[in-house]
Amino acid sequence: MYTIDPIADMLTRIRNANLARAQVTSVPHSGIKAEIARILYETGFISEFKTQEIDGKKFIRIYLKYTGKRDRIITGITRMSRCGRRVYVKHDAIPKVLRGMGVVIMSTPKGVMTGHQAEKTHQGGEVLAAIW
Repeated sequence: MYTIDPIADMLTRIRNANLARAQVTSVPHSGIKAEIARILYETGFISEFKTQEIDGKKFIRIYLKYTGKRDRIITGITRMSRCGRRVYVKHDAIPKVLRGMGVVIMSTPKGVMTGHQAEKTHQGGEVLAAIW
């Protein structure tokens, strides 16, 4: 299936699986999606992710995380920079999500990283997504 914005498709799959309280969701593999999944894992929004090959196609299986009472860890996830409107910021203008309670995912010249990491390394770039 051809999608115009594969990152938005990934975020929508995560959002829909989270709303349905599913344990796992799959997205087609790409390098940037694997880096976004890595950041979600490192920041504690997902429990794990794996790359699998099914019928010759690579997929990323994302295992969602819930509290003991099945309350969602991810309460919101949104795409900041879109195909029609790219959002670029300097290192001193990186947006904060819920006054620092959420995470901004950025694509910088040094790779995909959180807004906090980009701020520490003085890297600006494209703001891909926000999650809280």
